Amino acid sequence: MTEEKILLQPGTLWQSVKERTEYALNCGALLSIPTEFEFVEQDGVKFLVRILSNLVRKDAAKKKQTQQSAVTGKDFNPFLPYDEDLFVANISDTHVCILNKFNVVDHHLLIITRAFAEQESLLTREDFAAMWACLAEYDGLVFYNGGQVAGASQRHKHLQMVPLPLTTAGVSVPIEPLFKAATVENLIATLPGLPFKHAFGTLDPSWSATTTLELYRALLQAVGITAIDDNMQSAAYNLLATREWMLIVARSQEEYQGISVNSLGFAGALLVRNQEQMQLLKQQGPMNILKSVAIPVTQG
Repeated sequence: MTEEKILLQPGTLWQSVKERTEYALNCGALLSIPTEFEFVEQDGVKFLVRILSNLVRKDAAKKKQTQQSAVTGKDFNPFLPYDEDLFVANISDTHVCILNKFNVVDHHLLIITRAFAEQESLLTREDFAAMWACLAEYDGLVFYNGGQVAGASQRHKHLQMVPLPLTTAGVSVPIEPLFKAATVENLIATLPGLPFKHAFGTLDPSWSATTTLELYRALLQAVGITAIDDNMQSAAYNLLATREWMLIVARSQEEYQGISVNSLGFAGALLVRNQEQMQLLKQQGPMNILKSVAIPVTQG
């Protein structure tokens, strides 16, 4: 089994990201969403909670997509073709990376398949080859929203990557303090601090895409997710990965009382639309909200 040919020139991605970001901002292709943030602590995790201060442009774009789909009878796909002004780099024969048009985090990349594939299809060796090509360039958090219930807003398959650290609060990813208590069984770990169904494993940058795919499949199996017809997932989930670890969380619903949760929520970084949602999050507790949208487990 051969590994995929990587087209990305080593040592070029970060510079390309910075240059394309400046260009796309200047020409209006990149519509960054300004935020304010607070830290909300619960169960040993200092959650980073961003308040989205202006969603008018994103909401307008979503409405336009819906109208266009109604007229054509086809789902609008912003990745076929993708906006050339957002293009960052060719990664492989199967993947390219572009900027996230409505970014909240600076230098937020989308790793998209060149040909259409369903977001609810399971990840492949080619997906992980593209992931490692990007992680080799700079330290980042890669994540995948496996289906609409997991926070995916587009059907076209895409991984996402944001630079690390996520915060200046002393840890690279807010949930990392929970890793110290990991309990390992047959190479798959669980984190006692997470009160919902999940599976955790360690990664190594020297791993091949094939080895990474094997771990991914084992983690999916540990949370009860399998392949069904044509490599589609049997249930929704979120995946998070760095150079050092991978976490998979099984999902039950997309939001909690209007607060949407995607993969970044399980990294300890949540988004709210206004102060009302912020107050709700503080009252309920961010970990409790994650438990509500995941699949709760009984603590023994």
